[in-house]
Amino acid sequence: MPIATVNPANGETLKTYEAMDEEELERRLRLAEATFRTYRATAFADRARLLNRAADLLDEDRAEIARVMTTEMGKPVQQARAEAAKCAKAMRWYAEHAPELLADERPAESDVRDSGASHALVRYRPLGPVLAVMPWNFPLWQVVRFAAPALMAGNVGLLKHASNVPQTALYLEDLFHRAGFTEGCFQTLLIGSGAVDEILRDERIKAATLTGSEPAGRAVASTAGEMVKKTVLELGGSDPFVVMPSADVDRAAEVAVTARVQNNGQSCIAAKRFIVHSDVYDRFAERFTEGMKALKVGDPLEEETQVGPLASEQGRADLEELVDDARRGGATVLCGGERPDGPGWYYPPTVLAGLGREMRIHREEAFGPVATLYRAADLDEAVLIANDSPFGLSSNVWTRESAEVDRFVRDLEAGGVYVNGMTASHPAFPFGGVKRSGYGRELSGHGIREFCNITTVWHGA
Repeated sequence: MPIATVNPANGETLKTYEAMDEEELERRLRLAEATFRTYRATAFADRARLLNRAADLLDEDRAEIARVMTTEMGKPVQQARAEAAKCAKAMRWYAEHAPELLADERPAESDVRDSGASHALVRYRPLGPVLAVMPWNFPLWQVVRFAAPALMAGNVGLLKHASNVPQTALYLEDLFHRAGFTEGCFQTLLIGSGAVDEILRDERIKAATLTGSEPAGRAVASTAGEMVKKTVLELGGSDPFVVMPSADVDRAAEVAVTARVQNNGQSCIAAKRFIVHSDVYDRFAERFTEGMKALKVGDPLEEETQVGPLASEQGRADLEELVDDARRGGATVLCGGERPDGPGWYYPPTVLAGLGREMRIHREEAFGPVATLYRAADLDEAVLIANDSPFGLSSNVWTRESAEVDRFVRDLEAGGVYVNGMTASHPAFPFGGVKRSGYGRELSGHGIREFCNITTVWHGA
C-alpha cells in the first residue's frame, strides 16, 4: 500500500511520500536509544510542562488538523475537531496525574519485616523505546492515548502509522517537537507494514503497542513473543447493545444511532449488534431505523454532514460483501444496503434484521455504518447472543433493573459494560478487551503502567 493521502470523498490522491530507507531508519533507532538514556532521568514536572505545551499547541491547531484528518480518512469535520480536543484533554490529564499513578508503592510494614528487610518499595521505571503501530480511524486519538502516558512514564516512542494518514503522522511528530520534546522522544516512521517485523526484532525496541486488525495483531504478537517483548493489542470489536423492557426505549434508539455511525461506523467500540428484548423489539426497531434513515450523508467537510465516506475503496467493498452475504442468507434490509452512485467511497446507514449464525456478519466485524438487529426472548438469551462473538471489546446495556445490571456486568464477555449510555473512552478509565479483541489496557493508571518495569526495591535490615 503506498504512503499517500487519498481523499475518500472523491478518490483523489493529494500527496504521496517515499518510504524511509534503511539508513534513515537506523538513524532514528539510534536516536531513540540515545535519547532514552537521558530522557528517562527527567523529572515528572519537566515532562508535564512539555506535554501541557503540546496540548496548548494542539488546541491552537485544532481547526487545521481536523481538516487534514477529514481529508485523509473521511470523518465528519466536526468529529475531527472533537477528536483533537479529546487528545489535548488526555495530554493534560496525564501531565497532572502521572506522578501519583507512578508513585513508589510501600508494602505493609508487617510484610516488610516478615521479608527480613529494613524497608522496601515498588518503583515504576520506563522500559525504553516503544514501537506504536496505529490505525487510520482515529488518527490522532489512537496515537495520543499511547504517547501521552508513555512519554510521562519516561519512555520514548516510534510511530508506524497507517499508510493512508501520513500527514497526520508527520503532524504528530512536529507537534511534540514544537512543544519542546527532544527529537528522539517521539518520531514518525514513514514505512510500509512490511518493515514492522524487522524493526520489532531490533534489540533497541523494548515493547510494542498495536491498535488495528486481528491479522496485524497476530503478526506483531508472534514476533514480539519470539523476541520476548511486551505488547498491548487493541484489535477488532463487534460490541453488543442490549435493550431490555425497563429501558427508556426512545432514548436507547436515539443513542443507538450515534453509537453505530460514529466515525462513519468505522470504530472498534461502535455498537454493531443490537439485541432487543421481544417486548420492546418492534418499537426499538422502528425508532432506530427511522433514525438511521434520517442521517445526512455527504461531504465530510460540510458542517451538517453526519456520515461521510468510508476511508478506502477496499473497506467499502468488504462491507458490501458482508451485507450481500446476509441478504443471500435471508436477512431483511430495513434501510440502506445499496451503494450510492457518484464519486467517493460512500455507503448508506444500513439496518439488517433476521440474522442467522451462519451469516458472515454474525461472526465478522462490520467496519462501516451497518447495524444488525437481534430479537431476544429474555435476559438469558440476550447474554447468549451478546457473547456469541469472537470479540469482546466493550458492551452497552439499557435497563432500569439493578438485578439485570448485575447479571450483565457478571456475564458479558467484554472489557467494558456501559449502562444506559454508549461506549466512550476517557483517560481516567482503562480501555481494552478480551478474546480476539486483544489484551492489555490503555488509558488510566493501568495504561501508563503497561510499559513500565515494575521493580521491587528491598533493603536488608
